[in-house]
Amino acid sequence: MLKRLLPLALATFAVGTDNYVIAGLLPAIATDLQVSTPAAGQLVTVFALVLALSAPIMGTLTSGLDRRSALLIALGIFVAGNAATALGTTYEVVMIARIVTAIGAGMINSAASSTAAAIAPPERRGRALAFVLGGLTLASALGLPLGTLIGSTDWHVTLWAVAGVGLVAALGIAVGLPRVSLPAVSLGERLRPLKQGQVLALLAVTTLVFLAAYTLYTYIGPALQPATGGSASLLTVILLAWGIGVLAGNVVAGRLVDRREPARVLTVPLLVAALALALTPVATATLASTLIWAVIWGVTLGIVVVPQQHRLIALSPAAAPVLLGLNSSAIYAGMALGGGLGGLAQEWFAVAPAALGLPAAVVTALALLYHLVVARRARSAVSWSRGE
Repeated sequence: MLKRLLPLALATFAVGTDNYVIAGLLPAIATDLQVSTPAAGQLVTVFALVLALSAPIMGTLTSGLDRRSALLIALGIFVAGNAATALGTTYEVVMIARIVTAIGAGMINSAASSTAAAIAPPERRGRALAFVLGGLTLASALGLPLGTLIGSTDWHVTLWAVAGVGLVAALGIAVGLPRVSLPAVSLGERLRPLKQGQVLALLAVTTLVFLAAYTLYTYIGPALQPATGGSASLLTVILLAWGIGVLAGNVVAGRLVDRREPARVLTVPLLVAALALALTPVATATLASTLIWAVIWGVTLGIVVVPQQHRLIALSPAAAPVLLGLNSSAIYAGMALGGGLGGLAQEWFAVAPAALGLPAAVVTALALLYHLVVARRARSAVSWSRGE
């Protein structure tokens, strides 16, 4: 089983690294393409937005194919897009290449999760999904800092490395994955859960949380300039601390939701995240304090996804793959909106990158308040249905 799941996890690892790493390379990309940092940040915004919007559409178009063929097509688009990004010499060409890459990336996440669910026995399906989607989490812990370090001398090299990982994943799938055919699913069926108010409310919480995080994270390189002094090596160390925090938060969240109500698991991390983001200018004044801040913020963000997934699956276990796909789109929609908000704050209101923590904290506080409202309504609905 592991032999079949490993190339799927490697594929999601490549997608996660590709999405995260641009933020760490932003200053170099902006200089090379002769654009402002906020303009370069829109490469992250557009990538995430296209991924969020295209994933259900491309999933529908390829649903009639066996999963191996769909994955190989998706990885082919992904590798070609990264190669085109690495070869791009103008902002416009790189932007188009990022759009192409995002289309392939969205197909990969959807096809990999549905394949894992299909080839795993029912009693191990949850662990199979967690293993494959864990590639995205591992990307934040290892792929991001490694990609930033590799690209410290030339950002193009990182994109070639990501394309290489995608190619290795494609070879592994071509050799080790059997043909897996699933019933074709229409776009209407994929989007049907959005008609449920509770589903929409939970997806809105996910979007708000990642909108807040990426208002700052998209511009993390310039924001941490006081702590790093422009050193790519120091930035890599900080990003590694953040990624380890995300990974630790993901592990802790898995244990907490087995013991406590998932909605309650989410409350404290959101409160801590709001405080950490509000204190960004102070907390990032020195390297030591920045490392502590990065770990704390990473843990809070790492906890978010697991309880949200559990809450969505609890609403309709039979529709778990579709709901997980929608949650993934909500995450990337938040990333896109956050990158846009951070860019606008710098361009229109002359907000310094390090000061982006304040609007990020405000949005996190709004996410927390909305989460509390949603959780209270859900508990009231359960009490009413039981006649309490």
